[in-house]
Amino acid sequence: MKGNIFLQAALNGDSVHPATPRDPESIAEAARSAVAAGAHSVHVHAFDENGRETLTARFCAETIRSIRAACPGIPVSLTTSAAIEPDPERRLGTIRSWQELPDLVTANQGEAGIVPLCEELLSRGVGIEAGLLSAEDARLFVRSGLAARCRRVLIEPLDLDPEVAIRHAAEMEAIVTSAGITLEQVHHGNGPACWAVNRRALERGHGIRTGLEDVTVLPDGASARDNAELVAAAAALIGFSTRMPR
Repeated sequence: MKGNIFLQAALNGDSVHPATPRDPESIAEAARSAVAAGAHSVHVHAFDENGRETLTARFCAETIRSIRAACPGIPVSLTTSAAIEPDPERRLGTIRSWQELPDLVTANQGEAGIVPLCEELLSRGVGIEAGLLSAEDARLFVRSGLAARCRRVLIEPLDLDPEVAIRHAAEMEAIVTSAGITLEQVHHGNGPACWAVNRRALERGHGIRTGLEDVTVLPDGASARDNAELVAAAAALIGFSTRMPR
């Protein structure tokens, strides 16, 4: 993928940054700015009228429609996180009620009930970004048999220590590739480890993700103004990486 590295913007999640968008209009504007800065896709969480993350069909649909109006043709990835609805059956029932479908969802492979959830969404034409948060998640993913039908793998170590996060990203990558899974990989870290994980991924030709869901500071440690500034910094890293010999 040298010269054509995938860059996704993760716009919100549970970030407490003042520029984190939560209503459909501000999410759509953040998406538009992120795409202008270089993002190829946006990942979002929908919020209800009380500012809580939700998987409810109405709020997800409003968010998806707003993004598509602002960014025609840009793939929209929606969360399915168990942190929002921990009960697997209630989560599956809620997702079955979706009428406005995202292009993609992130599906964390270590969560209870994730395989039936993926099967449901695949049957409706929604792409799966398989989220791997740990080595055990990677092993579960290999055993699930889902890989052939997924769009990409997200390597997402949660460790805040950059060295530990890099080590865990390498371990997850090795488990996936040694199983013969050749899906596109997109790597990102958490907080202080985000840029270190991104740099390692770029050295290996993988895609990356950034945005206020993952990190609130720029590579030099300065506070980021918004999602667009983070995406611009990531795009600059990609540009540098593609000019470097491998």
